[in-house]
Amino acid sequence: MTTDNEREWPAVGFESVDWQASSEPGVSRRAALKARGPYDAAIPPLIAGLQIPALDSETVTGAEDAVIELARFDSEVGAIAAPFSAILLRSESAASSEIEHLTASAKSIALAELGRKAGGNSRLIVGNVRAMEAAIEMAEELDVATIISMQSALLRNDQPEHTGAWRNQAVWIGGGYANSPHSAAFVPPRHERLAELMDDLVEFARRTDLPVIAQIAIAHAQFETIHPFPDGNGRTGRALIQAMLHRLGVTRQVTVPVSAGLLRDTSAYFASLTDYRAGNVVPIIRAVTDASLEAVVSGRKLVVDLTAIRARWERDATPRAGSAGRRLLDVLQRQPVIDANTVGAALGVSERNAQNGLDRLVGDGILHQIGSASRMRVYEAREVLAALDAFAARAKRARGA
Repeated sequence: MTTDNEREWPAVGFESVDWQASSEPGVSRRAALKARGPYDAAIPPLIAGLQIPALDSETVTGAEDAVIELARFDSEVGAIAAPFSAILLRSESAASSEIEHLTASAKSIALAELGRKAGGNSRLIVGNVRAMEAAIEMAEELDVATIISMQSALLRNDQPEHTGAWRNQAVWIGGGYANSPHSAAFVPPRHERLAELMDDLVEFARRTDLPVIAQIAIAHAQFETIHPFPDGNGRTGRALIQAMLHRLGVTRQVTVPVSAGLLRDTSAYFASLTDYRAGNVVPIIRAVTDASLEAVVSGRKLVVDLTAIRARWERDATPRAGSAGRRLLDVLQRQPVIDANTVGAALGVSERNAQNGLDRLVGDGILHQIGSASRMRVYEAREVLAALDAFAARAKRARGA
């Protein structure tokens, strides 16, 4: 039941927009007739100066707990001398991509990062890693250029024509016809409104006088409502969550995989965005709160698993201290698929010394060669890949399963 307080946030308005139907080949006459006439496009409210409505005590307490747990996790993991920042960032990127039905194994993603042959989804997920990196690197300067850069990092290798600026055409979400927004579940605002709306959103996101989780959740929901790009809006909007967590000082050292928490119940997540457009901010605040708390639990489990793997490696590895083979153990946790060229660059050693280190770890059972090539060999740390795949499986598991 919606309370009076929950109605205090302005709902999205709508305007009738003329539509010029295209005469694409292969479009049936029936479909062409349904794609004629005006459609309703959203008019999102300007929010920069708004105050967040009074929230019920359960929502407030949960959001405050989420901030405490996120900061505690960041402090705990940041103090560990292991490359968990890179691992968690990759895990967040993979989970955010999976919300968009872009799925790939940890091995396939690692191969794509290495520039080796991998599936198209893996390349897109690597693009999402770059977008997350851009979001965090530019969090302090959060502005429209930062957001455009996030989306450019996401799509520049696969869809460069869709990067570098706000969209200049209509987009629509859910339903609709292939050649028109008619019957879509939601049609974001006309592109002529985007500059004002995005300037307003950035002003809201840069405020420092609002409850953190509520501010981040509303900024994310407003971004998804505006849908400023031709593609990549969902993933860019979740990168914005990470940028704001860093900018507001909640996380400073690691990327907490909040998208993995959202992935646990995508139906509720998408429904909360619909509720936001109707003027109810509580569901999206609760969705981000729950996702943050679940992300900390899942993230801790991943850190425990990887720490245990590293302890076994230290016990079983035969290379002497300071050698390429021993130093390679650090590299393998953040890059579990690797070749001699990458090892050499990472450790500052010759490719021959890098290969010697790889061979020693193969002999120790820590690494395994992928395939049987005699040149340009690639190796995998199977235990790390298994831990990352287990993390992904936990993220997809429905609540209560």
